Amino acid sequence: MTRRSANLVGALALAGSAALMGCTAGPDFKRPDKPTTEAYTPEKLELQTASAPIVDAGGAQTFIESRDIPGDWWILFRSDELNSLIHEALKANPDLDAAQAALRQANEMLYAQQATLFPTLSASAQVQQIQTNGATTGIGTGQTFVFGVETATLNVAYAPDVFGGVRRSVESQAAQAEFQRYQLEATYLTLTSNVVVAAVNLASLRGQVAATEQLIHLQTDGLNLVQTQFNLGGASQADVLAQQALLRQTEATLPPLQKQLAVQRNQLMTLLGRPPSDDAGQGLELAALHLPEELPLSLPSQLVEQRPDVRSAEAQVHVASANIGVAVSAQMPQFNITGAFGFASLGFASLFVPGSQAWSMGLALAQTLFDAGKLSHQKQAAVAAYDKAAAQYRSTVLSAFQDVANALRAIQIDADGLRTAVAAEQTAAASLNLSQQQYQLGAINYLALLVAQQVYQQAVIVRVKAQGVRYADTAALFQALGGGWWNRSDVKPESNGKPGNFWLPPVDEIHLPRAGH
Repeated sequence: MTRRSANLVGALALAGSAALMGCTAGPDFKRPDKPTTEAYTPEKLELQTASAPIVDAGGAQTFIESRDIPGDWWILFRSDELNSLIHEALKANPDLDAAQAALRQANEMLYAQQATLFPTLSASAQVQQIQTNGATTGIGTGQTFVFGVETATLNVAYAPDVFGGVRRSVESQAAQAEFQRYQLEATYLTLTSNVVVAAVNLASLRGQVAATEQLIHLQTDGLNLVQTQFNLGGASQADVLAQQALLRQTEATLPPLQKQLAVQRNQLMTLLGRPPSDDAGQGLELAALHLPEELPLSLPSQLVEQRPDVRSAEAQVHVASANIGVAVSAQMPQFNITGAFGFASLGFASLFVPGSQAWSMGLALAQTLFDAGKLSHQKQAAVAAYDKAAAQYRSTVLSAFQDVANALRAIQIDADGLRTAVAAEQTAAASLNLSQQQYQLGAINYLALLVAQQVYQQAVIVRVKAQGVRYADTAALFQALGGGWWNRSDVKPESNGKPGNFWLPPVDEIHLPRAGH
């Protein structure tokens, strides 16, 4: 080996060592500090709600601090039909497929980025048939020469990551894959929560529609009775108009309920991955659900670990932090090592004989001297992106606390509301029972009995609505606390992918052109 080539090899070795021991540009990512607050409400939270003297959704609920959340939290409602709906949604909802594909894409991009840390090795072969004339060699015109040249070369290219820009790029892509991982969990959480709420609302609306239709039937009977009395001279026109107005007001409440029922049913079909023309969940009733009596209550410091949206926001901060390093590295000198070894001859027979070898080796260094501030502004933009991501993270944490606080308040108020609604229904039922006895004894007329029946049916509607709200807000608490994804295995194995080192695609992915195409 000549002195010059030895010096070049030494330079290449030095550059390689610098890449291995080089610094990593930009700041190292540090996870945001956990919140120091220990409560969600300004005053001490009552750990037990009120109860109502009713079997369905009437029991008191107790908050258990730091209790873990099961991955399949919806089974706490003890409804086989509800479980079946969620299992169907987990199998068929296309949003989950999209989230799995996004995670798979992010992981494959990570593996592709990791490959840039290693040298690139390529091979090439070339066969040329060349014709030239004597004028090109000084022999004179009139003579031509035809000869063939065959070459076979092995090429190596390597860009040493001296200042860590490539490593920061890998770190950024790894954080992006982590972001997609938690986006997947957020999709699962949103889907399961929406299915529970949609099923509960569907059952509640169905009960409200039935009670409203019964109320319309009673008011229609009352209008017919008043109309008969008016015809006989026993009632005034004002009595008839008053009863008509009451009936029309009640009838006006039915179409909005029917509209909500249709919308909720269509939403449930969409969540199940079905078209609106399909039918499912039509038999679910509130009476078939069980209200969870013990509810988990995570500390704020736990919540930031449990909420997928918070973890996604944290991953975005990590991405932005790594991108600062990428921008800083771009301002540093860039190294590139190239090498080639091969054979060249005028014929295949002499291609691999001694003396036909050819090789080259080189080290290149490039440094931007003037770019009108482009790289500097790109670094400042990366810093601004980090500040933006950090602010969005803090906003996401505050929103998570707000969701939990809202759910806790709602559960407490729902319990009070149901207790009041049950008391009103019981009072209306007692009044109706007394009115029926008085009517049988002739103490009141039939119209007074109808009024008592109407009051009772209106109380039933209010109670049914209060039951549905209590179930739905309980599901909202599980969603606000993260839904227990850490106790499930939501990621499909193929979504994780795996690094590869073979340079050709699988045989079944190689498609040769067909004749005529």
